[in-house]
This record gives sequence, structure tokens and C-alpha cells, in this order.
Amino acid sequence: MNSPLRNDRRRLVGAALAGAAAAAGLGLPRSAQAQKKAYPEKESLKFGFIKLTDCAPLVIAYEKRFFEDEGLSVTIEAQANWKVLLDRVIDGQLDGAHMLAGQPLGASIGFGTKADVITAFSMDLNGNAVTVSNEVWNDLKPLLPTADGKVQHPIKAEYLKKVVDKWKAAGKPFKMGMVFPVSTHNYELRYWLAAGGLHPGFYTPSDVTGTVKGDVLISVTPPPQMPATMEAGTINGYCVGEPWNQQAVFKGIGVPVITDHQIQAHNPEKVFGVTQGWADKHPNTHVAVVKALIRAGMWLDASMANRIEAVKILSKPNYVGADAAVIANSMTGTFEFEKGDKRPAPDFNVFFRNHATYPFYSDAIWYLTQMRRWGQIAESKPDSWYFETAKKVYRPDIYLQAAKALIAEGKAKEGDFPMKSDGFKGQQGGFIDGIVYDGRKPNEYLGKFKIGLKSADKA
Repeated sequence: MNSPLRNDRRRLVGAALAGAAAAAGLGLPRSAQAQKKAYPEKESLKFGFIKLTDCAPLVIAYEKRFFEDEGLSVTIEAQANWKVLLDRVIDGQLDGAHMLAGQPLGASIGFGTKADVITAFSMDLNGNAVTVSNEVWNDLKPLLPTADGKVQHPIKAEYLKKVVDKWKAAGKPFKMGMVFPVSTHNYELRYWLAAGGLHPGFYTPSDVTGTVKGDVLISVTPPPQMPATMEAGTINGYCVGEPWNQQAVFKGIGVPVITDHQIQAHNPEKVFGVTQGWADKHPNTHVAVVKALIRAGMWLDASMANRIEAVKILSKPNYVGADAAVIANSMTGTFEFEKGDKRPAPDFNVFFRNHATYPFYSDAIWYLTQMRRWGQIAESKPDSWYFETAKKVYRPDIYLQAAKALIAEGKAKEGDFPMKSDGFKGQQGGFIDGIVYDGRKPNEYLGKFKIGLKSADKA
């Protein structure tokens, strides 16, 4: 780690060189001037994370000293849950954090805590799954089509609907967990359930539980507590990030039935978030942080050897704290469903490929459409509102400053980044219900769903 003393010495040396050059009637070289001008406004930083494998870019940027390379002295600290993490970023106890993609958006529009939070870095694509208890699996498995003695994947929720209907007829509520109301997990779980004909429930201004008219009752459980909560029978299944789906397999308490990549291909999962005030006050520091995180993403996707090393690092108690074998199950290109049914899953965790780190406006707009679909946005909004909100929160301009600096330093290539993107991915397929998404037409997109609020509806 860079010590404050070392950073002060570097700054003093730079100032002395500048003074000597000026005294000699010489100007500093342009590169030296640029370095001096871009020096971080704040060097000692504290970042938060939740114990999930997709905190990896933050951990690797720290462990591989990419933060140090940018003149930053960083501390990273696990947080109790997503609400605590967000609150600590907003009140300044943390400079920034590993966040759910929906958290900066939810804060910006005032669903829950109201605050101006932005992101200039997307941490990964995919990384979640839906797991059900052994009791549910025993009811579900006989209903599923098979091939060569194995269950066919992806498993659609239309089969789970038969189980839920059976339970309802017997007077048993069907309960599932997710990690936070504006989490990717909540929207992925709801998307999958609704695609199979199960109503996941609405949020309304008078009832923020998200269970109004729900066939399935969805509630919040912190990620590391998911397996134990399901084992206790409090919930019958959950949607969570790794390693907590694979943990259920290793413990023999449940079976993952579908990954989020099978629900929505290349879904942006986490982001690095800071407050707008912090970003305004520390623009050079912000770019330096994003540079380090981009390098971490590149490192994670560079080789299988790096992934294996990352697994060992993440398994440490101060990071994810799960067994390396559990973490490796999904971090090294595979995913295990039933015990022993391990299948290739090369796109389950992506940290740099497919422009994973770029904060696309269309990604933000997709999350906003799901907030509207389930009533977290209670009234209709014009397409322009979606565009303005996305551009306020997602900041590819800051990301591109970092990317261009890495290219100039020879640490990345121009072809690694979508330099000419307008922030929209274009029409996107890969959804389990076959519906195509176009971020430029959010209200038209909302009109395509059988279950969920339409543009004229009120929650």
C-alpha cells in the first residue's frame, strides 16, 4: 500500500521539480504538467463491498496494487447489507462502494433513500441464480422435461407455477428471497416468474412490501444468510449472487434451477457507486479509481490462471469468506445445478469481455422499466424521463476519461472499449420470454408484457 508519507514525499518532489524548472526559465514537459494537474484530490479512501464474488474487481484492484499505481491509499471493508452500504456512502463514511446496479437509480428517483448517487463503472455481467429448497425441487423435478437422463435447461417458471398452484390449493404460501428491493436479483426473479405466468406482486405507495396481488411472496434477505434462511424454512427459494447458490448445492439443502444469464443474457449486475457531491469534489480521484477498476476487470478476464488466483483471494475471511471450492464452481466457467450436474457456463461471470465495465444508458433504462413494471415508479413517465434519469446517474463520460488515460499509458488498447458508443446497445435479445428490448423505446417495451404495469396504469 502507498503510505501517506510516501504520497506526501512524491508530491513534494514534484513541486520541487516544478519550482526548479520555473527558476531555470523552463516549462515542465506537457506530460509532467498533465500528471500534476490530474493528481488525486483525495488519496486515502475507504470503499465498501458485500460478500459476493462480484466484488472481485474491487478486491483485485486492491490486491494487485492497481489503486497504488494511481497514487491512492485504499481500504476496503465488508458491509452488513445493501442498505447499510448505501447509507454509509451517502453520509460519507465510505467514499464509494460495490453496489447493486439499481441502487444509484433507486436513490436518484427517491425509491427508499433519496440521494444523488452516480456510477461511472459497471463491475460485471451476470453472476446470479435462482435456487429452490429440496422440498420444492422434489415437487418440481418430476414435471421437468429430460434428455439423456438429465433435466433440460433452462428451466422455465411455467413448471414452478404448477408447484405454486398445488401449494396454494393446500393453503401453503410460496415464499422467496432476494437481497434488496432495487436489486438486480429482485428484477431477475420477477422477470423469470412473470415469464412463466406467476405474478410476483406489485409495490404501491401504500404498500412497499412488493407483494400486492402476488402469487409468490418475495422478501429481503442479506446474501450470506440466504442458505440458512432457506434451510430454516423461512423461504422456499431465493435469487442471489455467488457463492450462495453453489453453497446450497455443497450443503445439500437446495438446487439452483436457472442462472440469470439464462433469464437475461449479459445482464449488468453490479456497479461502483459514489455520491454526485463526492464526484464533483474529487474528479481526478474518481478517474483514478475507475482506471484501477478497469485494470482489475481486464486482469480477471485475461486468463483462467488469473481466475483461479482470484478464487483463492476471494475465499479469504475478510473478503467473501466461503470455501475456495464453492467459489470456483462458478468463477471458473462452470455452474452446478443438481449435485454432480455441473455444466459449462463461460458467461456466468464476466468482468471485462463484452464491454462489461462500460456504464450503458440502455442498461440503466432497463432497470428503470422494471421499477415501473412492478410499481416502484407509481405513475407513467415519458420516454424522455427515462433518458434524462439514465444520463444523470450513469456516467460514461467519466469512464471514457479513465479508458483514454489507460490507452495513453499503454495499459489498454482502444479496441478494448466502445469509444464511439452513444450509450445504447441497440436491440437486445437473449431474454427467457423471447421479448426484445430496445432502450430507446422504454414505454413501447413495457407494453409487451402480459404481467406488469403498462404506461397508463397507476400502482
